[in-house]
Amino acid sequence: MSQLQDLAERVERLLLRHQELQRTNALLEQQLAGVTQERDNLRSRLAAARARIDALLERLPAEAGNNDGNAA
Repeated sequence: MSQLQDLAERVERLLLRHQELQRTNALLEQQLAGVTQERDNLRSRLAAARARIDALLERLPAEAGNNDGNAA
């Protein structure tokens, strides 16, 4: 009978551990979703910043060429 009680206690502990792991997994999935959303937002902002820099660089050579010609 003692073995049966030991087995029942082990099963109970395993069930509790399983529930804890499920809760931990759910929290980790929420964190991952948040971090993924933040990453995607940062990527979007980076692309927009690159586009603005590229637009500025497109203007720079024309203006720099005019200034260099006037200075010489």
